[in-house]
Amino acid sequence: MKFHLAINLERMSPETDMREVRDHTLEMVKMADAAGFEIAWAAEHHALEMTIAPNPFQILTWWGEHAKNIRLGIGVVNAAYWHPINLAGEAAMLDLLSDGRLEFGIGSGAYQREFDRMKPGLDQRDSWRYMQEMLPVVLKLWEGDYAHDGEFWQFPTATSCPKPVQQKVPVWVAARAPITFDYAVEHDCDILSWPLTMPLSEVQTYRRRLDEAVDKAGKPYKGTWAVMRHSAVYETEDDRKAAMGSIRHVLGQFGNLMMKKGEVINGFPEQVPLEELDGNARVDPEMLEENLMFGTPDQVVEKLKAHEAVGADAFVYYASMGMDMAQQKRSLQLFIDKVMPEFAEKEMAHAG
Repeated sequence: MKFHLAINLERMSPETDMREVRDHTLEMVKMADAAGFEIAWAAEHHALEMTIAPNPFQILTWWGEHAKNIRLGIGVVNAAYWHPINLAGEAAMLDLLSDGRLEFGIGSGAYQREFDRMKPGLDQRDSWRYMQEMLPVVLKLWEGDYAHDGEFWQFPTATSCPKPVQQKVPVWVAARAPITFDYAVEHDCDILSWPLTMPLSEVQTYRRRLDEAVDKAGKPYKGTWAVMRHSAVYETEDDRKAAMGSIRHVLGQFGNLMMKKGEVINGFPEQVPLEELDGNARVDPEMLEENLMFGTPDQVVEKLKAHEAVGADAFVYYASMGMDMAQQKRSLQLFIDKVMPEFAEKEMAHAG
């Protein structure tokens, strides 16, 4: 199993120094790079302090200058917010500046609140149509001159400047729905799945959808399937309680954005009162600890092996969940020191 890191520039209150957030994020990426993580992922979001990522290409170019081996993943760009020529050029520039480390992820977005500001009039549930038109256009622009007359974009002959350094850029699609698995398999894309706070059975459902998509396509699937989880590794009761408090706070904000139940004030989402979410699978503490990649090193190893048994090729350690920065580093270091070696030995045994 390969390991990836997803981390946001994340500010939970106005009192937090933005420069401290900046420096912390880079330190985490450098830790992952030194430990042999395969990919570092940066998201795209707008006008939200909990995910400060107006341009993931800018973030990844910066990371790539300081972390020299880890690959640089867009996780993911929202197709509806971009013009194809602009997107193709930005992505190719990152590939050029990083000597061919771009992992190009594209998706359909998450929050209707964000669409209301970035693409007024577009229902988030319809945004997959933009993604499915965008991706082939970007690939054509990377090849050379191309003119496009589509539903959402039209332009005369143009090309991407620069072109990617890689002969074939890995392309990732964020997938949960069957239609997106079908699209990813049909177009030979890698797949990034995030089961949110749902149990392992949700991951098993995704695996069935992937297998059904492969059967429908009638051809072998050679791509990578990566599963992302909020992650916290701890050895003390204090860290355990702090991790649980942090994730519940973040999920209250997430509930605000997904259900549009609260305000966002100067970039900070109000937390939906937990009493409104109690009983909901998103915030029940016992369920969260069981479903997320939370636990002692031994417990996390066991959970990872269960994900591996379902068929996940890679695990994305999602570090951003409101924990204080020192605890984030402790958690990642425990993962590096006490979890990853269990899988490195297995990889070596297979190689032998």
